Amino acid sequence: MADHNIMQYTSTNDEQESALQNKYMDEAAFYVDALSKQLGRKPLCCVTTFGCQMNARDSEKLLGILTRIGYLPTEKEEEADFVIYNTCTVRDNANQRVYGRLGFLNSLKRKKPHLKIALCGCMMQEKSVIEKIWQSYRFVDLIFGTHNIFKFAQLLVTMFENQEMIIDIWQETDQIVEELPVSRKYPYKSGINIMFGCNNFCSYCIVPYVRGRERSRDPKEIIREIERLVADGVVEVMLLGQNVNSYGKNLKEPITFAQLLQEVEQIDGLKRIRFMTSHPKDLSDELIDVMKHSTKICRHLHLPVQAGSDRILQAMNRRYTKEQYLSLVEKIKTAMPDIAITTDIIVGFPGETLEDVEETIDVVRKVQYDNAFTFIYSKRTGTPAAAMENQVPEEIVREGFDKLLKVVQDTARERAALLQGKVMEALVEEVNEQDDSLLTGRLSNNMLVHFPAGDIQIGQLVMVSLDTCHGFYYTGHVVDKKLSEAQLRDSLRELEKTQQFPIK
Repeated sequence: MADHNIMQYTSTNDEQESALQNKYMDEAAFYVDALSKQLGRKPLCCVTTFGCQMNARDSEKLLGILTRIGYLPTEKEEEADFVIYNTCTVRDNANQRVYGRLGFLNSLKRKKPHLKIALCGCMMQEKSVIEKIWQSYRFVDLIFGTHNIFKFAQLLVTMFENQEMIIDIWQETDQIVEELPVSRKYPYKSGINIMFGCNNFCSYCIVPYVRGRERSRDPKEIIREIERLVADGVVEVMLLGQNVNSYGKNLKEPITFAQLLQEVEQIDGLKRIRFMTSHPKDLSDELIDVMKHSTKICRHLHLPVQAGSDRILQAMNRRYTKEQYLSLVEKIKTAMPDIAITTDIIVGFPGETLEDVEETIDVVRKVQYDNAFTFIYSKRTGTPAAAMENQVPEEIVREGFDKLLKVVQDTARERAALLQGKVMEALVEEVNEQDDSLLTGRLSNNMLVHFPAGDIQIGQLVMVSLDTCHGFYYTGHVVDKKLSEAQLRDSLRELEKTQQFPIK
C-alpha cells in the first residue's frame, strides 16, 4: 500500500476544528456545484448505515455535511452520484455484507464513472480490511475510520482533488468535534453522543479495538446540543455510549451519568429521555434513584446479561456473576415496578455447554425480560475469544439457541399481555407501514402501539388505551387526556401488583 495515500492531520482545539471544517465545506461545495452543472441536475447521495445507534448518529452527520455542500439525499444506491457505507464490524458477517455490496457498486461505477464511493466506520479500523480493499476494490475513492469522522469535509475536498484512493485511518484520538451539520432522520427525536469508545474488553467484542478508549463529552456541550434540538422540535433524546454508566470518569471535572441525567431533565420542552447501553457491572444506586424519581426518563432499561453461567461470564470478562446480576435487577424492579428490562444474550460462546445455557434460561425466567436480543456466537478475528479452544459444535449451539429463544419469546408475550387494557402515553412516530389509516406510537417501555390516526400529528405525545395485545405490539385508541391520566395512575398501581419479589 503506497504511503502517500495515507493522510494524517495535526490536532487542533474543537472550536478551531469546527471552523476549519466549515471552510472545507465551502470549498467542497464548489466541486459539487461543478458536478451539478455537468449533470444538469443536483447530484444525489446515499448514506447506508450498518450497525448500532452510534453509527446511525454518525450517518446523520455525514448526510448533514453532504447536503450542506449541495447533494440531495436518496435511499437508492443505483441513482446516487455519491455512495457511502458507514460500516459495522461487531460480527464477521457484517464485513462480508459490505464486501458483497461493493461488487454491486463496482458495476454501478462502470456505468457512471463520476460516481464517488466512500467507506467509513468500525470495519475500516481493521488493518486486514484496508489491505483487502486496497488490493481487491481499487475503485473505492475514500476510506476513513471512526476517530476522524469530523474531518469528512476535508477528506471530501482531498478526494475531489485526487484521482487515487484516499485512505485516512487514525488509531486513536482525544478529539471530540460535534459542532457540525446534522441531517436528522426524525424531526421529533434524536440520538446524542455523550461518549465514545469502551474500556471493558469483553473477550468476544472487537469494539474497544476499533472505537478506542473511553472519551466523554463535556456536559455543557451535551446540554447545549439538546437545547438546540428541543428548540428545533425534538421531544425525545437518546443518550448514546458503548457504556453510559462510565460517562464522566475521564473528564477534568468528573461527573456521573446520573448527574448528567439530572441536568438533561431540567431542559424545558424536552419530554422524554432514553439511553443505551448500560453495563451491569457499574450501574449505580445513584442512577436507579435518579430514574425512579424522574418524570422524563423512559421506563425502559437495556441491561445486557450475555450469559447466565458464572463460568462463561468469567470467560467473557463481563466482571459480574449471575447472582450479582439478579440482585441488581431485583433492586431496579423494587425501585421501579413498572420498568421494562431488555437484554442481549449470546449462545455458543467457546466452552459453553447445554447446562450453561440452562443457567441463562434460568436468568430469563427470573428476570422476566420484556424482550431479549439473542445471538449465536460469531468468532470475531482479533478478539481473545476467537483464539479460545472448545469452540462449540453448530448442532449444540442450535439446540441451546432454539430452547432459549422459545423461553424468551414466551416470557416477552406474557409480559406484554400484562398491559392489555391499560392506558399509557405514546410518542407518535410514523404512519403505520401496513395501514395508512393508522399511526404507530412508541410507549415509554419501548413497545409499539398502532391506533387510528384522526387529526393527530407525528411527533405528538398522546394517551392510548392498549386494547389488544398481539404478543410484541398493541392495537388501541387515543383517549381523553384528563381521563387517561387517572387511568394511567390506576394502570401503574395494577402493574405493581403483578411484580413478584424476590426474583432469586
